[in-house]
Amino acid sequence: MPDIIFRDGSIRQNQWFVVSRPERGETLDIPEQKRVLIPADLWIENREQFAGNENIGVWLDSHDEPEVLADHVNELPLIAVNFPKFSDGRGYSIARLLRERFGYENELRAIGDVLLDQLQFMKRCGFDTYELRPDKDIRKAARALNFFSQGYQAATDTDLPLFRRRAS
Repeated sequence: MPDIIFRDGSIRQNQWFVVSRPERGETLDIPEQKRVLIPADLWIENREQFAGNENIGVWLDSHDEPEVLADHVNELPLIAVNFPKFSDGRGYSIARLLRERFGYENELRAIGDVLLDQLQFMKRCGFDTYELRPDKDIRKAARALNFFSQGYQAATDTDLPLFRRRAS
């Protein structure tokens, strides 16, 4: 499994295995003794079976609606949002909805086509960890995560825009 970057710029070994959506007619195959991320809709369908299991988190695709998790977000130790291609910005909105509307407090991870240029924006939207695309330099990306000390706009990391913070 590839390493991941944490919001503080540290690089650590990934402890979570992403389980792909099963093909039609197949069952969900969850490896034993591993921490796994399963498709969110399958977790909802089998919630009673997975309830309280700290080794099972979920992943949302960019076309999934985070509302499916609305009443259960904080039952999950980790929610990952898949970016199928770098130009698909729906994952940013999903992250903000999970944090701001649904009050998700645990780890939020960006997976998929995640590039260095996106990390600062992902951080501002509420992501905690980032699984970089395999062909990218994780050390360079970790340094880029904290290029900017302040953001102008309000976001999940600050409620006030910079001009209001300066005024107070």
